[in-house]
Amino acid sequence: MSREQLSPAIIAPVRRIGRREFDFARQVAVMAIVNRTPNSFHDQGRTYALDSAVAAARRAVDDGADWVDIGGFAFSAAQAEIGAAEEIDRVAPVIAEVRAVTDAVISVDTHRPEVARAAIEAGADVINDTNGLREPGLAEVAAATGAGVVVTHSLGGPGRRVFRPSYDDVVAEVAGYLRERVAYALEAGIAPDKIIIDPGHDLNKNTFHSLELTRRLEEITAIGYPTLVALSNKDFIGETLDRPQGRRTEGTIAANVVAVLKGARILRVHDVPATVAAVRMTEAVLGWRAPLAPSHNLA
Repeated sequence: MSREQLSPAIIAPVRRIGRREFDFARQVAVMAIVNRTPNSFHDQGRTYALDSAVAAARRAVDDGADWVDIGGFAFSAAQAEIGAAEEIDRVAPVIAEVRAVTDAVISVDTHRPEVARAAIEAGADVINDTNGLREPGLAEVAAATGAGVVVTHSLGGPGRRVFRPSYDDVVAEVAGYLRERVAYALEAGIAPDKIIIDPGHDLNKNTFHSLELTRRLEEITAIGYPTLVALSNKDFIGETLDRPQGRRTEGTIAANVVAVLKGARILRVHDVPATVAAVRMTEAVLGWRAPLAPSHNLA
């Protein structure tokens, strides 16, 4: 594996995101998932109650997460539509309570401009948009507030069903889409050092598509912006290993380490302690960080 794959050229690799600073040339951020939804594919509503969501976010930070991603509307089409006001009611109180007790980065997982604005007012630092800034007004909110944005590839976007998604070359098509949406973000006034990209594993993609994206992830990271991957417990891992939800941790960690070796710098995950350990070990092996404890093997 080449040095360029391990350390792709990143636009503004040293970034202050919210209250924390990252050097993405030699550092990987762990993003914890907190879904305040009744139908999340993994937690099935365990963090739907406000106190449960806040407790999960605080526990994630205590376990070493650098970042907490808070969402109130799942990507899946198998859910009832909710209005922006209800989505705000789900995410804004969690963000406000978490912001009061941590300096960790907070992002809001939304594609709606009014939700994004309310979340930023509550204390969020980043808009994590699985719709690729296609909702009118969202890019303008990001530009006006100075929030960071995660620009993600999907064909249909949140809540929209796409039957039998197909690609001639999934990696090339995802990369082309991300380049086009980044250009749109820049034209809307979003600063280059505020942009992160995400190829959208399993978002309107089948197992073979997601495996190919992972295998050739260096073609995505070569776009030049810090790359986020959201692989945690997804169906492509379950189908590859023939494992149900709840038994995909090892597969998730393996896929995340491969992604880091191919240039990913932000990992969106459910299992924070295991991921933090895997990431810190990977960073140490690559020579990016020193061991956390002194050696006991010195002669």
